[in-house]
Parts: sequence; structure tokens; C-alpha cells
Amino acid sequence: MTGRYFFKLMQRFFSSDKLKTNAIRILESSNIKYSTITYDVNENDLSGETVAKKINALPETVFKTLVTLGDKTGVTIFCIPIISELNLKRSAILSENKYIEMVKVKDIFNLTGYIRGGCSPIGMKKKYPTFIEETALIFDEIYVSAGIRGMQVYLSPLDLQKITSAQFVNLI
Repeated sequence: MTGRYFFKLMQRFFSSDKLKTNAIRILESSNIKYSTITYDVNENDLSGETVAKKINALPETVFKTLVTLGDKTGVTIFCIPIISELNLKRSAILSENKYIEMVKVKDIFNLTGYIRGGCSPIGMKKKYPTFIEETALIFDEIYVSAGIRGMQVYLSPLDLQKITSAQFVNLI
């Protein structure tokens, strides 16, 4: 099955109310208030800025999920605004590592159960240490991936912190 065919098939399934992403199921089973928004995906442009435009959201309210590998703690997850870059030195210190590096795109699915452009901090294969950029607290609600390309979850940053056991820290 080609990637493009698989993506079209998944879009069809997830556009119905019958199937939901793992992230959505976890939010529902935890009685966390959220909403979703879907958008058309261009596989040649998975940038966060494009997502923000398509969902008509302020870029500082749309958070990307970054998967890293630390020398001491292993996989660590960071959620930062799409308009920001992760400060690797600060992130290493905050996550109790000497250094961290971004996980290769080809390894994201095996570690998280999600693909690039659809990686949610909620409902990964394992519970990893998770850090959320503290500016999320400025907003009542923020967007994160719902676990599939073309869908975002809109929820309280405090609820995101609760469901992921994350820490709010200065990452940028």
C-alpha cells in the first residue's frame, strides 16, 4: 500500500464519527473537554504555519510535537509553538540530559505510533517525559495534533499537561 493511498484511506475513515485517533479516545475516556478541526493536507507542505492558516488560528496557539533522544533519558517529547525553535541546550538541561538530538523522521512512527505531521503528544505507544513551552499558559486553549495529518485538537493547556503528565518550562 503506497503512502498516498494509505493517507487517503485514513482521511476517509477519520472524517467519519465511527473511528477516532488514539489521542481522541484518550481524551474522551478521561472526560477532557476538547474540540477538533480538520483541514486538507498537502503532503508537500506539512509546516505548522500552513496548518495555522488552514484552521484560521493564531500561529502562537498552534503547538508542534517534537520527538527527541537524550543521552541519559532516551526519548523525550517537547511541545512548542509552531513559530518557535526548540533550544536544544536548554531542553537537554531541563530533561536531565547532557545533550539531546531530534529523532530521525523514519523512527518517529516506531517510537510514538504517529507519523510526521500527525504526531500528537497524547496517546503515544509509551509514556515519555513530556515538556510544554510555558507560553501555552497564556492561552485558554491551544491546538496540538490529533494524531493524524489533517486534524488538530483544541484543548486547555492545563488539560494537555494533565493527560500527558507534562511539565511547563521555558523551551525557546
